[in-house]
Amino acid sequence: MIMHSPQIIALLITGICVGFASGLLGVGGCFIMVPVQYWVLKAIGVDPTIAIRIAFGTNLLVVLPTALSGSMTHHRKGAVLWKAGITLGVTGAVGAFFGAFLAAHLPAKVLTVAFGVAVILGAVRMLTAKPPKITDEPPESLAPYILWGVPLGIVSGIIGIGGGVLMVPIMVFFLKFKIHQAVGTSTALMIFTAIGGALSFLLNGLGVQGLPPYSTGYLNWLQWVLLAGCSIPMAMVGARAAHKLPAKQLKYLFIIVMFYMGLKMIGVFAWLHLPI
Repeated sequence: MIMHSPQIIALLITGICVGFASGLLGVGGCFIMVPVQYWVLKAIGVDPTIAIRIAFGTNLLVVLPTALSGSMTHHRKGAVLWKAGITLGVTGAVGAFFGAFLAAHLPAKVLTVAFGVAVILGAVRMLTAKPPKITDEPPESLAPYILWGVPLGIVSGIIGIGGGVLMVPIMVFFLKFKIHQAVGTSTALMIFTAIGGALSFLLNGLGVQGLPPYSTGYLNWLQWVLLAGCSIPMAMVGARAAHKLPAKQLKYLFIIVMFYMGLKMIGVFAWLHLPI
């Protein structure tokens, strides 16, 4: 179970892409990281069920410093609504803890398909929903954020994501955020959901047989160092780029990436024998 140069290079490149995507789109980069991590772990002989759990858990751990880095840049641009972000984040973290507990007891195929379906549904919603009126403002009350935060946190924990890929569409079309506010606030809330989910994957993986070297529970520290070391500085670059893109282009870029990774995790491209 030793990683070789191709796997290490793949993780380093993935870290660069994840950091940029996190800052640019307000997502944790799960739809990029999880497939690559899963491939690397299977390539070195890790059982697929354990591999997908480690990919999910380690992904959440990478999201934490990346989200911290990106959210500070968005904050300086005035795009983080902290009351909403903290409320969604704390309630989401509680949900993510329980969601990750469920994930630790589900088979690999269920998790990979659930991940793909969740991402595609979020993309479809963003593509088909009518944008809110420009005069609409995010709610002042904490209740809507709590009601959305808990279930989305549970889903985030089950499929090993920081929540941004699901939360951005919710904030834009139901909570009346402008797209730049949604991206910035989403980056901040992922700090909390990442903590809840990663902690649960750590605890539920303790004592499991067949873990690769440098693992604590379902968290792999070697993968974390390779991914986070590249993603943290790139998150700041991505966040700056987000504020240079018009809202419409930012939204459609977000949708394209979601569709691609959702279809990939479900296995559509493999079924069609497409090398993408």
